[in-house]
Amino acid sequence: MDKSLLQPAALIIPLIAAIVFHEVAHGWTALALGDPTARERRRLSLNPLRHVDLFGTILLPGLLALTKAPVFGWAKPVPVNKWRLRDPRRGMMVVAAAGPATNLVLAAVGAVLLGLLVRVAGNRNDMFLQFLADNFNNFILINVFLAFFNLLPLPPFDGSHIVEGLLPPSLARAYARLRPFGFALLFLVLLVIPALFPGWGVVQRLVLPPVSWLGDWYYGLARLIAGA
Repeated sequence: MDKSLLQPAALIIPLIAAIVFHEVAHGWTALALGDPTARERRRLSLNPLRHVDLFGTILLPGLLALTKAPVFGWAKPVPVNKWRLRDPRRGMMVVAAAGPATNLVLAAVGAVLLGLLVRVAGNRNDMFLQFLADNFNNFILINVFLAFFNLLPLPPFDGSHIVEGLLPPSLARAYARLRPFGFALLFLVLLVIPALFPGWGVVQRLVLPPVSWLGDWYYGLARLIAGA
């Protein structure tokens, strides 16, 4: 394979896998709590073609990677009808938390696989082994980043559903009124404010520190398994 294609492939493959598992986790959790909407619309499949959003899953992450910005993206949201959940208020919190929780579990899986690869491969200089290592490495980082990024308390992120469930009903209803303006808020908070005030970047100040801390823990797990 052309070396120029390996680097983006080692980024896109783990990104799509992380996003697809994240979305399917929402659907399976909703089903377990009484809402079969995702199953009815055939969105419980791990087939990426049923989840990939051309802009959010491919074009935006690619653009961010090219500009050396933090890479994130999204898939087509798995449909969840909160009113079909047995306990809509608490159920939506659990459904929302399932996505980030799944990403953290997947990061651990990536760390184990990276450690096993290093243990088996040793110091062999092989293009395919390096490609696998890059995939596992990116899989760890992307999953940890997606977990914390999605916990931001901004609509339509998972964190907003968790916050809404924790608020008293009157405040939760007021907070829910922000949802129609979710993407405008994201544009303002994630792009406009950091561009105008570089020290106020939400990703840099709130997301990257815990990502770095937990990422070190996962790499420690990989080193332990590798016997380093």
